[in-house]
Amino acid sequence: MKFLPAFAGALLGVASLVTAAAAADYPTRPVEVIVPTAAGGGTDLLTRAFADHANKVFPQSMGVVNKAGGGGAVGLTQLMAARPNGYTIAMGFVEITTLPHLGLAAFQADSFQPIARLNAEPAAITVRADSPWQSLEEFLASAKEEPGKIRVGNSGTGAIYHLAAAAFGEAADAQFNNVPFDGANPAVTALLGGHIEAVSVSPAEVSNYVDAGQLRILAVMDDHRSTLYPDVPTLSELGYDVNVGTWRGLFAPKGTPEDVVNTLRELVKTVAEEESFQEQMKAMKMTFAYLDAPEFEEAIQRDDAFFADLVPRIGLTQN
Repeated sequence: MKFLPAFAGALLGVASLVTAAAAADYPTRPVEVIVPTAAGGGTDLLTRAFADHANKVFPQSMGVVNKAGGGGAVGLTQLMAARPNGYTIAMGFVEITTLPHLGLAAFQADSFQPIARLNAEPAAITVRADSPWQSLEEFLASAKEEPGKIRVGNSGTGAIYHLAAAAFGEAADAQFNNVPFDGANPAVTALLGGHIEAVSVSPAEVSNYVDAGQLRILAVMDDHRSTLYPDVPTLSELGYDVNVGTWRGLFAPKGTPEDVVNTLRELVKTVAEEESFQEQMKAMKMTFAYLDAPEFEEAIQRDDAFFADLVPRIGLTQN
């Protein structure tokens, strides 16, 4: 029976050679790109724009499939379970780093292989243009004068813009009445109707109304000013160390061969560098924020550590 270890080793060697050969030939068939949201939203639109441009240069077609549910958990869990061969990838988002800490996902932030980031949007504090607040300082003064009275709308309990408002309230020592809605658009609609006093969604999601003079952005939750509204200050400038927002980028299953990942990285880089793709993102009012895999992974780790600390502190951890 002494031949068994050697035989097993030989089988492993053959399997490795087969995997290497398959990776070297990649891609030989179409690639499925999972969108973990419903059709028509920002993540879906970005993914389809990417796929359209990728299909002009990639040897095989990329097909987009929506697998919505669980705030993104359904589609991302399917990616985690997919074979790590490069034929199933996904457009992931910041919820990769929030859902695990909320107890709403079976995966962790490191359960996936980052390929590249394409987009990032900061959260922002936005009020009606006819409100009494011309600056963030005035807004905070009112919040501190009557704790819990100012209603700040977000895109749902535990969603990124709820976490953004909670983090800002902590940093500013101000108590808001955080009001959840079924997405950013209903929250903005409620603000326009005067049912709440502010929202904590991204500048892109209020831009039409800001441009029309109906809403005013007081500050963005970033280290850098918004490309859409460069005159709006950041929280960092105003003395608050809060950097929270959403992002979108492509992922493969953990364990995908390195040369396959590198092929996908080169593809995303090629698409990202196309002026037409960047112009399409601009038309969709999305901030182009490309990061290659190593830098993207570092950014994910920072967010994961931040939310691991924040979520239990504000009482949102599920038992």
